[in-house]
Amino acid sequence: MIRPKSPFRRIAAIAAGAVIGIGTMTMFAAPASAHHPEPSGTYCLGSDGQVTVTWKVGNSENIDATITAVSSTITSAFTGGDLKVGATLKAKGGKLLTATQTHTFSDSKKPKIELTVEARWERPDRIVIEHRTVAATKSGRCAAQPTPSPSSPTPTPTTTASPTPTPTTVSPSPSQTPTESPSPTPTATTPPAEPVGTVESTCDKLTFTIENPADGTTVVMTLTPNKGEAKTLTVEPGKTGSVSFDAVEGLTVTPAAEGLDDNEPIAWEKPAECNPGQGGGKDEPALPLTGAATGGIIAGAVVLLAAGAGLFVMARRRRVRFTA
Repeated sequence: MIRPKSPFRRIAAIAAGAVIGIGTMTMFAAPASAHHPEPSGTYCLGSDGQVTVTWKVGNSENIDATITAVSSTITSAFTGGDLKVGATLKAKGGKLLTATQTHTFSDSKKPKIELTVEARWERPDRIVIEHRTVAATKSGRCAAQPTPSPSSPTPTPTTTASPTPTPTTVSPSPSQTPTESPSPTPTATTPPAEPVGTVESTCDKLTFTIENPADGTTVVMTLTPNKGEAKTLTVEPGKTGSVSFDAVEGLTVTPAAEGLDDNEPIAWEKPAECNPGQGGGKDEPALPLTGAATGGIIAGAVVLLAAGAGLFVMARRRRVRFTA
C-alpha cells in the first residue's frame, strides 16, 4: 500500500509564508515626514522711520513641538510674546507663539526682514528636527502717534512784515531736489530662496533631507560622520534629496556647505519605541518577537496544522486495497 502524496501541503506552507511576510512589511512601513514650523510676519513703518515687526509661529503637526532655534535679520530683542528657544509649540490649531521687534534702518535700501525658526518633534518611532525661514510682508503705515498741539500762539506781525525772509525761502527749493534722488534706490535684487533642511532620527537611520525651492541655487553639502566615510548630497533647484547613515550609538554627523552658518555636529537620537537590538549598533542581543508579529506566526502555524490534519484524513480515505 502506497499513500499518494498531496501538493496541498506545499501550497499551504507557501501561502502561510506570504501572509507573514506581508504582515511584517505593513508593520514596518512608515509615512514620509512632513513636520515643519509655520512662521509668518508683518511689519509697518512709522513716521519717524522706525519699523515694527510682528511674528507668529504655528505647528504643522497634531503633536506639540519644542523650539530649538530662533534667529532674525533684525538685531533688536524679541518683546511682547513667548517666542523663544525652549518654548512649547502647541499642536496644529493651538495657540501661536508670537513676538515683536522694532528697528530703525539707516540704509535707504529695502530692508531684509526674515525670521528662521527650528523645532523638534518626538514621536514613538522617530525624532524630527526641521526649520523654516519666512520674510515679513509690509502691512502699511504704523498708527500715527498723537502730535502735541502748540500751546503758545505767537503769530508776531513784526516777522511777517519784514521782507528779508523772502530770498531765504527761495534758496532751499533747489537743495530739496537731491533728497528725492535716493527714492529709486530701494529696488534691490531678490536673493535666491533658501533651501529647507530636515534631520530625522529613526530606530535604524539618521537621515538628512534638503528641499531646494525652484528659485534657489544648487546646494552641495558634505556630511562627515565620526564613524565611517563622508557623503555628499547635491540638490538642484526644484528638487529634494536625502542621505542616510546607519544608526550607531554615539553617531554624530557634521554638515558643511557654502553659506551654512551652523556646522556643529548633529547626533543621532534613539526614539522611545525601538525593538531591542534595533538602533545603536549590533551589540545588544535581540529578544524574541512579541505582539502582532507573534500573533501572525501563530495563526500561520494553526493553518499549517489544520492543512496537515486534513491531508492525513484524505490519505486514509484514499487508501487502496488489493484483494485476491
